[in-house]
Amino acid sequence: MSGASSAEDARGRRSLLPALGALSAFGPLSMDLYIPALPQLGRDLHTTETLAQVTMSACLIGLALGQLLWGPISDRYGRRRPLLWAVAGFALASLVCALSPSIELLIAVRLLQGLCGAAGMVIARAVVHDVYEGAEATAGFAALTAIAGAAPVLAPLLGGLLLTFTDWRGLFVALGVIGALLLLTAALAVPETHPRAERTTGGLGNDLRGIGAALGNGPFLVFALTLGLAAGGFFAYLQMSSFVLQNQFGVDAQGFALIFAMNSGGIVLGAWLSRRLARRTDGRRFDGRRVVLTSLTLGTAAAAAVLASALLHSPLPWLLAPLFVLVGLHGVNNPTLTALALSRITRGAGSASAILGTLSALLGALVPPLLSRAGASAALMGGTMLVAFAAALVLLAATGRITRARDRPDPPA
Repeated sequence: MSGASSAEDARGRRSLLPALGALSAFGPLSMDLYIPALPQLGRDLHTTETLAQVTMSACLIGLALGQLLWGPISDRYGRRRPLLWAVAGFALASLVCALSPSIELLIAVRLLQGLCGAAGMVIARAVVHDVYEGAEATAGFAALTAIAGAAPVLAPLLGGLLLTFTDWRGLFVALGVIGALLLLTAALAVPETHPRAERTTGGLGNDLRGIGAALGNGPFLVFALTLGLAAGGFFAYLQMSSFVLQNQFGVDAQGFALIFAMNSGGIVLGAWLSRRLARRTDGRRFDGRRVVLTSLTLGTAAAAAVLASALLHSPLPWLLAPLFVLVGLHGVNNPTLTALALSRITRGAGSASAILGTLSALLGALVPPLLSRAGASAALMGGTMLVAFAAALVLLAATGRITRARDRPDPPA
């Protein structure tokens, strides 16, 4: 009987990951589907490139702040109910975006859309923390990244296809439909994984103490900042690439969608590699820190190659090759650093998960638009990615005494 129960539990845990992966794709879905339409959106609403990018930044800010909201809420009320309400809100906000008559209203509703979509991202990570441990957790986070990585592969292709017979407003209608499907997925496939006995109590003060406790955890903070810096370089690519490739290199919307999808396939490949490394070392010490140091070193070199190709005015393939490597390494960095950071947390995984997502999203929301106010360019994109990856590499390498400690979680108190 116990053997049958154990087998059933194992099957349930495996079937949970595809649903969580789909829910953690809110970030890429919210942005990548309509990236090919950014230049068209700017023209239609009679606005600038910078303000068109701000529609992405507003969503990213919502994704960042929303994680700080939903993380503590899920620690207090459980994972399932907050998830369902937030996903429903995302679907409704997407439809309102489609009806926006001005850039100002679109920016405001995109902020709301991000706030709702954040729940899927932060709660999916918290559920993995609830269910998995050690190298198995790294493999679980890698599976989320690989599944969510399908979103940036498919979303721009779908967006480019839809743009052949609709405009940017139709893309937001499609996002609303996807949101409704994800709501159904969450309702059917995601159980409650946070027992009542382990939930937090109290009000806002207690939530802030939980966030403060995570920020006061030295190894967690180093891994979180490293992830934020590396993700900042990735978001520079997300926000600038459509303008660089379409305006500077003359690639059309469908061509950009194809390039973007191929690069996003690199994320799936990187996540697969991360999962394989974690599973091969299970039962022994998984040195996730060394994996990330190697990845950041390769990323710094690839970013330097992107910048060099831009400064030398090289043909487009010389830019695209190192760019593929850079984007693919996000599939290694994201799950490995997430697992390393959350392995240091024994209580309040929702709040800790919120910090991880917030740092990454805020850097991605604020830095690229500020840097590209004079216009996005290949040199600016490459330079931003180089600084971000190099800073992440220096931070992790310089804090070896703190972060070289064991990668396993502490036993429950």
